[in-house]
Amino acid sequence: MTKSLPITKRMVYDSYLKVLSKAGGAGIDGQSIKMFNKDMSANLYKLWNRMTSGSYFPPPVKTVFIPKKQGGLRPLGIPTVSDRIAQGVVKDYLEPVMETLFHNYSYGYRPGKSAHDALSRCQDNCVKYAWVIDVDIKGYFDNISHSILLQLLQRHTQEKWVLMYVERWLKASAEKEDGSIAVRTQGTPQGGVISPLLANLYLHHAFDKWMDETNPRCPFERYADDIVIHCGTKEEAERLLLLLVSRMQEYNLTLHPEKTKIVYCKNYHRTEHHTNESFTFLSYSYQPRMKKDKFGRGKRTYMIFAPAICNKAKTSIREVIKAVLIPRNIGQSLEGFAKILNPKIRGWVNYYTRFYRDNMLKIFFYLNVKIRKWIRNKYRIKRKHAVLIKYHAIQKEYPDLFYHWKLGIKE
Repeated sequence: MTKSLPITKRMVYDSYLKVLSKAGGAGIDGQSIKMFNKDMSANLYKLWNRMTSGSYFPPPVKTVFIPKKQGGLRPLGIPTVSDRIAQGVVKDYLEPVMETLFHNYSYGYRPGKSAHDALSRCQDNCVKYAWVIDVDIKGYFDNISHSILLQLLQRHTQEKWVLMYVERWLKASAEKEDGSIAVRTQGTPQGGVISPLLANLYLHHAFDKWMDETNPRCPFERYADDIVIHCGTKEEAERLLLLLVSRMQEYNLTLHPEKTKIVYCKNYHRTEHHTNESFTFLSYSYQPRMKKDKFGRGKRTYMIFAPAICNKAKTSIREVIKAVLIPRNIGQSLEGFAKILNPKIRGWVNYYTRFYRDNMLKIFFYLNVKIRKWIRNKYRIKRKHAVLIKYHAIQKEYPDLFYHWKLGIKE
């Protein structure tokens, strides 16, 4: 193939800047961003030269396992730095085309849309509609059909170089848990730069478009493969779920039989009883909750159906705190613990306090207990009251040491 592919040096450099801003770990070749930057110009030129000549082939993808927000682990594919830049070139070319196509209520990995947008709309729809289908696609990213995806992509671009490189990334081999390298015959790795865009395209056709055409009365929210559908009646939900099972099978996808369920959005004026009265969406638990009546007399409360941080997310946060702030580790300073934990605390607060803020902030009482235990060990204080005095003295001297202290969570 001659050097005629419309890939400019500017496209490669712009993609490099995005990869640089997100940092990220080294791929299977062990090369970090810092190492790549030592000979940045030559590395970028080599990548551009290979891409524009059609001779670029992606190396295997490194696999690591990271904790989910709700607990447990999920595999993450980490391409090399060069491959992330190469994927970014094609993503940057395709994304403007896809954005004109994608559904308004698809929120995952899209510019100008966020998980909080999806959560807010879900809450609004739970007020309007009594029934929900909580959809769980079994191993979505691992089961995307390569042939179907490439056929869908061809509907929206005829650029041969785009189709060629996407096919190469889909078929690139991946490192397995035991370190061996395996050829991938289906799926796209979570962690790839272009994977979210391709995954959105797949479900746009398999789900979003189909819903608009066949079930326009049932609104939904979708964040990648996390889907919530709203229905007016239980019968409507049961009928739609049967149709959805068949629809997913057409795209080589399977709904998880235990995790996919119909849920009743119970509140003060919906008084029926149903087996399922809660569901989790983007690590928020939607369920009946008691709310104080601002306009009523005394301590009157009423029931609403609303989201708050889910229990699995709370457990996951406590586990992170427990792993970092070890009370026996008196060789580490409180400043050292704070330096590690504060970025995490900020992230948790920013994400989980959008609804029922106090449910999230109460978790940090657990962190304060850990801090007091460290103080007891560090200063060899036996009496509980004496520990509290020292704890309050530290807070007075360093009120901004831990981010959650600044929010008033001090006891």
